[in-house]
Amino acid sequence: MTSVLIAIGCGLLAVIYGFVTSRQVLGASAGDAKMQEIAGAIQEGAKAYLGRQYTTIAIVGVIVAVIVAATLGVLPTVSFLIGAVLSGVAGYVGMHISVRANVRTAEAARTSLQGGLTLAFRSGAITGMLVAGLGLLAIAVLYWYLTGPGGMAPNDREIVLALTAQALGASLISIFARLGGGIFTKAADVGADLVGKVEAGIPEDDPRNPAVIADNVGDNVGDCAGMAADLFETYVVTIGLTMVSIALLVDAPAAQLMQLMSLPLIVGGVCIITSIIGTYFVRLGASNNIMGALYKGFWTTAILSVPAIYFATSYALGGDMYTAIGAGIDGTGGYAGMDLFYCMLIGLAVTGLLVWITEYYTGTNYRPVKSIAKASVTGHGTNVIQGLAISLESTALPTLVIVVAVVATFQIAGIMGVAFAATALLALAGMVVALDAYGPVTDNAGGIAEMAGLPDDVRTRTDALDAVGNTTKAVTKGYAIGSAALAALVLFGAYTEDLKQYFPDVTVDFSLSNPYVIVGLLLGALLPYLFGAFGMTAVGRAAGAVVEDVREQFRSNPGIMEGTSRPNYARTVDIVTKAAIKEMIIPSLLPVLAPIVVYFVITAVAGQAEGFAAVGALLLGVIVSGLFVAISMTSGGGAWDNAKKYIEDGNHGGKGSDAHKAAVTGDTVGDPYKDTAGPAVNPMIKITNIVALLLLAALAHGAM
Repeated sequence: MTSVLIAIGCGLLAVIYGFVTSRQVLGASAGDAKMQEIAGAIQEGAKAYLGRQYTTIAIVGVIVAVIVAATLGVLPTVSFLIGAVLSGVAGYVGMHISVRANVRTAEAARTSLQGGLTLAFRSGAITGMLVAGLGLLAIAVLYWYLTGPGGMAPNDREIVLALTAQALGASLISIFARLGGGIFTKAADVGADLVGKVEAGIPEDDPRNPAVIADNVGDNVGDCAGMAADLFETYVVTIGLTMVSIALLVDAPAAQLMQLMSLPLIVGGVCIITSIIGTYFVRLGASNNIMGALYKGFWTTAILSVPAIYFATSYALGGDMYTAIGAGIDGTGGYAGMDLFYCMLIGLAVTGLLVWITEYYTGTNYRPVKSIAKASVTGHGTNVIQGLAISLESTALPTLVIVVAVVATFQIAGIMGVAFAATALLALAGMVVALDAYGPVTDNAGGIAEMAGLPDDVRTRTDALDAVGNTTKAVTKGYAIGSAALAALVLFGAYTEDLKQYFPDVTVDFSLSNPYVIVGLLLGALLPYLFGAFGMTAVGRAAGAVVEDVREQFRSNPGIMEGTSRPNYARTVDIVTKAAIKEMIIPSLLPVLAPIVVYFVITAVAGQAEGFAAVGALLLGVIVSGLFVAISMTSGGGAWDNAKKYIEDGNHGGKGSDAHKAAVTGDTVGDPYKDTAGPAVNPMIKITNIVALLLLAALAHGAM
């Protein structure tokens, strides 16, 4: 129990860090009146969108809560609501800070590059530590209450249900926030680029473009609020479901189970401390390498996490790292501290490799981005062809890394080894989210510098800060997707074990000779493609509405292009807001309904055993297909975006050249890939698995 209390203390420390740092960031100068006016418009638009989005999500959440209460009872419902509310809070606070840090970053960049970097990164660190802190508090406080004042055994079925329902709450908010925010940001971005850059020939972030405020709003609601909710959900699901797996798969006395189940919590806690330490190492060196400065913080955190995790493991297990605790439920094996520590080291290694691989495929210094830029010289079509090729190629290395990690950790400690590798990977979420949330702040800072007419040297600094933002955002998405793959494998193990415990008399055949397994695999593999299609189509429709609005404003008010009239920014923001809210509903419900529909349809056709087999296969199909779809979309889209920036830096003719026009087309295609459809597959994979787990519980309770 002491380990759980330490974890709670570390979660509180993260929240305190976020509060204190937010006072420092918001205490910085917000610039002149013109800058504050522009920032105010961005803040107003972001607040209006998030208010509408959360209202819509709340309606869906209440409906789901009623269903959970009717089928599973009061405790899972309360847990569901805790997960949902804290996920929303993480996203809202992250957005609140970023839309105020952007103008302060632009003002800080007047003085120096280091000043702008420090302020932008600290604002990102606020979001990162709140995601990790609130996620850890959500799980640790719930577990402490149930095993302490609640008097339950550590592996009580009610605790398992509560942790699973909490993960569902976090996932439900995440998928709406990720998809809705992604539709908003890319509809505004694509619409602004198509009319502004391509048709009107005006620069990016030109204040004459009516969509420019909507574009800046989108950076925050998509890349900050959406990603914060996404990583909060991933954190809660991974740590919570690791604890669920221990409860389901380990046979040990209650005291030993308590030790083992508290281990993911204390690991998350000590890594919050190492992440906070890492934030103070983000400093520019003599070369003024911004990415290098950010990596100083990341690698400091990762290196310090190795001894921290060792001592956390030793403490949680009573100082004995070599004696196996309990055994697998089949009576074999057992889990020694050193074995679990080695698995967590592998998880840290996977984190580093995924970061490096994603940077390779999206950074402007490497072959993939340069090859797309070179292909742009010969036209729009060759740009798109090469971009698609890179997006497909980018799936290979991450998959191999994940395969090696799964095999190695399974050999060391079975499915629990995989679970603890995922836990260590997610334990660094605070630092990784800080890197991600840095991106929209610097992007907005550049836009504000452009619209406010700040000196060229300021825009040069904000452009340099923003240039690495695309890579940091891509790195975070690759990290989230890799963790989703590991977590989903653990979730599938929990599904098969729940099946045995809830329905011991039902014999389920998961062999490939069972046609219903093949059916489930095909349907599961279909879901990420169908989900991605919905997301891409939604962006296309919403962007079309933006294009029409911007064209109409240019036609009806010639003074806009002459610089004598102010565009109607609010109208464009409102159009994108309505479109994004409308478009996010149906795709977000797809992973919620799919396992339920498949179970009841197959059961009606072939019986309950085949229904369970089809749902289990569905989960595997989603994991495998979703991994490839998500990686290809996020890495490919990031490569397209940075190929455009590489050309804008003066390569292959620079801005305004034919190569640049082709690169803008590629970036337009890649935008909904990397910021809408691809990242939203991450929560989709897990929510499908979580719904399947809760479906088993509901069926066992006789409520369905």
